[in-house]
Amino acid sequence: MAKRKVIWTRTADIQFVGILEYWVNRNKSNTYSKKLVKLVSERTNQIAEQPLTFKATDFKDTRVASLSNFSIYYKCHGTDIIITAFWDNRQNPKKLLKILENKKLTLPNNG
Repeated sequence: MAKRKVIWTRTADIQFVGILEYWVNRNKSNTYSKKLVKLVSERTNQIAEQPLTFKATDFKDTRVASLSNFSIYYKCHGTDIIITAFWDNRQNPKKLLKILENKKLTLPNNG
């Protein structure tokens, strides 16, 4: 399967940036956040290359790729991969449920 374009929704982007900021503040260093950015980049490249490799979820057309304490939720949409959530698995799962049940995808403006 050909590599696809990865697009992050606003929600997923906000979650990811929030997690990165949390770790910078907690550790008083950006070392862990830089490592996490690299790991997420590698995993999203894997998703783009072989999107059906990762586990299907109970949510329509949604798959999840685990990454240590984090999960990347995504949908295949034509030639695009839509990242719908970036989740710290130590958070309240009810909050994630609300995000995944949201039918609307809010994509970033490309203009």
